[in-house]
Amino acid sequence: MTMQAALVASAVLPALAAFPLSALAQDKCLPEVVVTATPFGNSESSQLLTPARVLSGTELRNKLGASLGDVLSSEPGVTASGFGAGASRPIIRGLEGPRVKILQNGMTVSDLSALSNDHAVASETATARQIEVLRGPAALLYGSGAIGGVINVVNDRIPTELLPSPSGMAETRAGYGNRERSASFSADGASGSIALHLDGSARNTGDYRIPGFAARDDASSASGRLPSSFTRARDVGFGASHVANWGYIGASVANREDRYGIPTEEKSFIDLQQTRLDGDAMILRPFDLAESVRVRAGATDYKHTEKEQDGTPAANFSNKAVETRWELAHRALGGWRGTLGLHSEHSRFAALSAETGRPDTVPVTRSSSLAAYLVEERDFGPVRGSAGVRLESVKRNPDAASAPDRRFDLLSYSVGGAWTFIPGYSLGGIVSIAQRAPNAEELYSNGPHEATGTVDIGDAALQKERSRNLELALQKTQGSVRWKLNLFENKARDFIYGRLDGATVDADGLDNPDGQFTRRFWAQERATIRGAEAEWSINLRGEGPSLRMFADTSRGKLDTAGHLPLQPATRAGIDAGYRRGPLQAGASVMRVRAQERLAVFEALATPGYTQLDAHLSYSVRDGAMNWTWFILAKNLLDKDIRLSTSLLRNVAPQPGRNVVVGIRTQF
Repeated sequence: MTMQAALVASAVLPALAAFPLSALAQDKCLPEVVVTATPFGNSESSQLLTPARVLSGTELRNKLGASLGDVLSSEPGVTASGFGAGASRPIIRGLEGPRVKILQNGMTVSDLSALSNDHAVASETATARQIEVLRGPAALLYGSGAIGGVINVVNDRIPTELLPSPSGMAETRAGYGNRERSASFSADGASGSIALHLDGSARNTGDYRIPGFAARDDASSASGRLPSSFTRARDVGFGASHVANWGYIGASVANREDRYGIPTEEKSFIDLQQTRLDGDAMILRPFDLAESVRVRAGATDYKHTEKEQDGTPAANFSNKAVETRWELAHRALGGWRGTLGLHSEHSRFAALSAETGRPDTVPVTRSSSLAAYLVEERDFGPVRGSAGVRLESVKRNPDAASAPDRRFDLLSYSVGGAWTFIPGYSLGGIVSIAQRAPNAEELYSNGPHEATGTVDIGDAALQKERSRNLELALQKTQGSVRWKLNLFENKARDFIYGRLDGATVDADGLDNPDGQFTRRFWAQERATIRGAEAEWSINLRGEGPSLRMFADTSRGKLDTAGHLPLQPATRAGIDAGYRRGPLQAGASVMRVRAQERLAVFEALATPGYTQLDAHLSYSVRDGAMNWTWFILAKNLLDKDIRLSTSLLRNVAPQPGRNVVVGIRTQF
């Protein structure tokens, strides 16, 4: 990893050297963003022990896309699965699927995006107030399997405060490269002791532009636009709470409908629907030792249908889930403060043939989990210590005589410390041990999956996955100049991955040179992922010019079977901006190196590329309304971009040049 580390260092260390003591003299008090997914409610800059990145405000609006993966794909350590415009899921440090937990307002989204790359994340980013990326001890609140990390989409559907006057936002956009037409809004208000929230969004995009051919160097493949890369999405949510001096109690209901194309040769598409009910109650200071008691519950009815190009249903997927979370935040005891909690999840997953109603690939499976967790934090002079532990029992109960029931008892824990050796400068380290139970697909698959073009064969004897994670972090967290450097190593025992044997097979998994599927076995092996991330910025939230530089790299290997599949390429980027009064402008350049470290079954190395994006906005105030006109440009150089993390990199490049114009109002 010497060359990769050198790239990271060369991108950031010269900047650090250029601002040795002058940075201290220029320090300014910048507005902080609170990370809601931590048990301590700390600001973003104090999250050394739970490394966090928060997207909010104008920065979030400028990065909005059709998927959560697209929004976060330029954040340090985060890439995207790139499975078309509608189904691009975040990948953190080379880990994806069930190892990255997706939350909405601190509760599991309960979709099926972790099951397969063609399944979309059922959470809308257009109405989000902020999006949080979280790793470290606090991730244990949300699941032992969150080895990669946690992503929390915050839209405040259950309001927790009474506003003195109504507030809200509305936005409409039009795009050239993907023929986008979209609109979104959110509004908050109060009537007496009742707080109210309403939000909604609608987005239509056509097949997006590509600069060359769909299949690399294949003139017989599609060009101009990528077939079956369209998206259609509708999302609406309503919430209300009773807010008093003792706390609050509230509920919300939301509905989502989504249709998006799968840009493979079959040109299939997915129709998705989700209805979600949530409840949230908090009692402040219920007794002497308690800071608060919070109870949350959620019920989700999710389903999607995979359809052939002519609209014929091929498979019906569903997931009905109920989740509860009980948390007690205690006052300082011997200097320690933290959260004790109980967490339960119950779900029924089904993937049925639309023609026969039979579970041709994965049997109907009922899963349940019950966990207890404790996360604590204490200051020892200039050192802040943090620790967390989670005990969890997971059960898988398939409705098939040939598939055995499985139970997994999991223990995960994390310990870290951060030393503030100079005010605003911290050095810290985290050690965590995490265990993950295999999911239903990994255990019980035995049939074709049209969208991924594989015949999946699970292994009901799979063991729980165990990983040991080490991280070192050095950062400056105060003032207009800030920076951080993270080094990490994840070593996994019994790492679960999909191993392709290279055989072409028919739908029954039998060798057939004319078959349309490849065979994929779920297997286990020891694995190691090492990497580094660096970021440096000056004046990101103030008036005048601003600058941000970042770089990240990681390398994943199986101990006896070569490289891990779908690993991210090494990247470095620069964002330059300017803010003066109503005017904001900026441009970013990201250089991505070629990725030639392929797994044994991967055939296409992805070439390097340079991506150039830009944005410009102007705001005008009219009474209580603030109007903002904006223009966003992505991939201005019109590069043929193929992600090393995408299963479709050979046939589905990322969007070419795209320009979006829009108007936004806030009150």
